Amino acid sequence: MTTDAPATLPDGRPLPLLTGAERPMLESWLDFHRATLELKCAELDDAQVRLASAEPSALTLLGLVQHLAEVERNWFQRVVGGLDAPPVFEEPTGYTLSAERGLDEALAVWRREIERGREVCVGLRLDDTGRISDAPMAGVEVSLRWVLIHMIEEYARHNGHADILRERIDGVTGA
Repeated sequence: MTTDAPATLPDGRPLPLLTGAERPMLESWLDFHRATLELKCAELDDAQVRLASAEPSALTLLGLVQHLAEVERNWFQRVVGGLDAPPVFEEPTGYTLSAERGLDEALAVWRREIERGREVCVGLRLDDTGRISDAPMAGVEVSLRWVLIHMIEEYARHNGHADILRERIDGVTGA
């Protein structure tokens, strides 16, 4: 297998690179996890993506999409890019749901934040650094490499939550 043309899985997600340079490999794993989140939300209606996992948790698929839009903005625009970017939604975690905002809007915002993050990273090296802006680690310097690894971990963790949510909603498992 070469690293030139990304392969896809039967469900349409990009197969992460198995060989090759470090940055394309990290970016391919992040893209895989992003696609996994989107897959977990596919073919669900607004009521379903608002269904909480299990008491006492209020975690929902819609909340996860909103949260990860905030995470994308925070790590790529604020930390790596040093931009003064306010929260995307009402509060900085993104978990709070609004009756007016459905999945289509939240996914559009999330995709926009992904694209903005990619734009910020164009031309940067993995060793280039930014600074964390929020307490308790405000001022700590991190590399783009660290941010990419952290984002892979963030998505992997939340995709585990999405697995449980989706199974509760309609019994769909896997991926």
